[in-house]
Amino acid sequence: MLSEKRINDLVTKNQDLLEALEEFDRTGQLSKVSYKERVNFTIDMDLMRIFRSYCKKHNCKMSAIVEDLIREELGISQ
Repeated sequence: MLSEKRINDLVTKNQDLLEALEEFDRTGQLSKVSYKERVNFTIDMDLMRIFRSYCKKHNCKMSAIVEDLIREELGISQ
């Protein structure tokens, strides 16, 4: 049996899934669970060129790298 703390941790960690299930229960339609949002910020032009070139050379997406670095900075594991 799960402890109350473990249950609370699971609820907190999976809040988006629970909200999607509530929406399904209410409307009968399952909405997207994971949303991405477009954001705008400024970055040094030379750094951006180098980063874009790096991503192209290594066949990776800039947004994926930025997301990983933000998670790392915040101490959030995926």
